[in-house]
Amino acid sequence: MRGTFIKTLCELAERDKRVVLLTGDLGFTVLEQFRDRFPTRFYNVGVAEQNMVGLATGLAEAGLIPFCYSIGTFASLRPFEFIRNGPVLHHLPVRIVGLGAGFEYGTAGITHYSLEDIGVLRTQPGLDIVAPADFEQTRSALLQTWDVAAPVYYRLGKDDRSTMPGLEGRFALGQAQTVREGDDLLILTCGPISLEVARAAAELAERERVESKVVVVASISPAPEQDLVDALQRHRLALTVETHNVNGGLGSLVAETIADHGLATKLVRLAVREGTGGRSGSAAHMYARHGLDRAGIVSAVQRLLAAAGS
Repeated sequence: MRGTFIKTLCELAERDKRVVLLTGDLGFTVLEQFRDRFPTRFYNVGVAEQNMVGLATGLAEAGLIPFCYSIGTFASLRPFEFIRNGPVLHHLPVRIVGLGAGFEYGTAGITHYSLEDIGVLRTQPGLDIVAPADFEQTRSALLQTWDVAAPVYYRLGKDDRSTMPGLEGRFALGQAQTVREGDDLLILTCGPISLEVARAAAELAERERVESKVVVVASISPAPEQDLVDALQRHRLALTVETHNVNGGLGSLVAETIADHGLATKLVRLAVREGTGGRSGSAAHMYARHGLDRAGIVSAVQRLLAAAGS
């Protein structure tokens, strides 16, 4: 996703001189194409994420469209107060680009895992939050949101090869995308873990004749409220899958929707429930450890169906 994002950003910078890119001393081997083509619009602020957002706020106030690039946890948590007091409270078009959704920084360690970013930033009214499922949707999301008036947080993965079956790059702010139809249960997901969801849904259909409706929720804020209500009303069982702490993320958003609209859907939230325990490893290892890989998702669906049938 990150390669696609920067390539698309370069295209936009060719069209609009307001586009500038800031980095917190990260992204090398990825950002050079922007730096080399637009050297006067590229700023490496060093390991100073708060200052990066403060600088971006000033640039936005001056009429530019600044993109701040860093690892998700550093992009969202370190400068949170600056995001709130700057682009959010002043309604400025600052874009925060958070890389390594969930466990994607793997062996870099637990400090690099973005497991709280959605929950923290979803508290801020007027801040758009976009969590694409694959690189094609990343491109569509950037093309549709790069010049919106609101500040934006992009939660991106690294994969520039894999695609989410049935998605075909579709994206729209305030909407969700159905990628698979099914009547047995509803699975809602966001971000790169969506690929594991797709694999799990295919296995459930092939081996157990369980047909799942799979919905990608890439627009976390503004939330696709009507799409969620429509899908939840049609299913008595729902599962959310995300690489995020169980509280504050997509599962919480769906639970709030159920409560706000008085829906009867039974919801199970599949996410990180007990922290990392100080352990790190590859993304695949961490998915398996927290039950977020294909096998874990299949098991969660089996438990949900068994509980509903008992």
